[in-house]
Amino acid sequence: MAKVVSLKKRAKVNQAPVHADIKDPLLAGKGRGRIEWAGRTMPVLSRIRERFAKQKPLKGVRLAACLHVTAETANLVIALKEGGAEVALCASNPLSTQDDVAASLVVDHAISVFAIKGEDNDTYYRHIHEALNTRPQLTMDDGADVVGVLHNERTELLEHVIGGTEETTTGVVRLRAMAKEGVLKYPIIAVNDAKTKHLFDNRYGTGQSTIDGIIRATNRLLAGSVFVVAGYGWCGRGLAMRARGMGADVVVTEVDPTTALEAVMDGFRVMPMSEACRIGDFFCTVTGNIDVIRQEHFEKMKDGAIVSNSGHFNVEIDLKTLHKMAKGRAILREFVEEFTLKNGKRIIVLGEGRLINLASAEGHPSSVMDMSFANQALASEFMVKNHRKLEKKVYAVPEHLDQEIARLKLNAMGVKIDKLTPAQVKYLGSWQEGT
Repeated sequence: MAKVVSLKKRAKVNQAPVHADIKDPLLAGKGRGRIEWAGRTMPVLSRIRERFAKQKPLKGVRLAACLHVTAETANLVIALKEGGAEVALCASNPLSTQDDVAASLVVDHAISVFAIKGEDNDTYYRHIHEALNTRPQLTMDDGADVVGVLHNERTELLEHVIGGTEETTTGVVRLRAMAKEGVLKYPIIAVNDAKTKHLFDNRYGTGQSTIDGIIRATNRLLAGSVFVVAGYGWCGRGLAMRARGMGADVVVTEVDPTTALEAVMDGFRVMPMSEACRIGDFFCTVTGNIDVIRQEHFEKMKDGAIVSNSGHFNVEIDLKTLHKMAKGRAILREFVEEFTLKNGKRIIVLGEGRLINLASAEGHPSSVMDMSFANQALASEFMVKNHRKLEKKVYAVPEHLDQEIARLKLNAMGVKIDKLTPAQVKYLGSWQEGT
């Protein structure tokens, strides 16, 4: 039975009371080292944290964050607190919490955390409600679950909310649908769409961490295998690139003709899932949509095919149907479950169909999350300063913030770039100059 810092009791942390629901506060020592290690390669966020500590741009602002509770996230949350925010953190996925990190945030930083790795669905949503009980003025989402609960179940709290941010493609899609229907009750910045987020986090972060998760879970060799990537967005591009780098024969499935053409031009085989399912050894979905791999695909797969997901929600693999199709199930090792079909064929599902890069690995490398979470921090500051001017819709990260993050990252890496001369600036702004 996990030790839990009870919500009904108050744990004295650094002489300050804090509400929390975590696995075990005694894990804080391990989490402390992990947070510090991640922070070493997050120089942009570190500089923002130093400025926040001096200027306190979020002073007194109550912020509810629903994010993957990892060492990288911890560095963001600490920076937000340094900026004056009163932060409550819950998990954005039942399997993504690093329990030692959660413990350190509570014990060392007096931050309210409601997250336990492996929590069931009821606990997951109870934790979201606990974070919302702080009556947040800002929300920070990774998948729009907090926004969904606020708009459907906790509408009495909406009057307090001045704005929010969203981390992932799946969440932005949901929020734009809400804005289009006129039901979104406060402005939200789509952090996911910043160039310094999706061009790097989605491609290089997802690419590396997904491969890491699959290998940690299975200890199987990718070289010489057929690796099927479902979806060729930025996450799919990164995953396909890394799988090919490991020696796999990569097949891409797509629904968008332009994106499919790009995959072909990038040197990958492209075909429908109805064909790819017959030849794949590994499958990984990164589409953000439902039922990408379903009954007709399971029926055609090889015996022992390995199926995983790196899209935000566990809906891309039709697990309900697979459960019905199976005559037997067995846990072979942690995060590896075998389904035996009636014809004797075996399908292997990794990490319960949830984000495999966080279920069995540690998520994106900190140097990539440095830019993503720098966007979160600066977007929160921007929202506090400008929320009265904004409509109830989804906004892009202001370009000057995106550019500043890129400049800071290059500077931290010791990379210098050119500047336009006055003549070049004039030329680019003129229509009168010809050949």
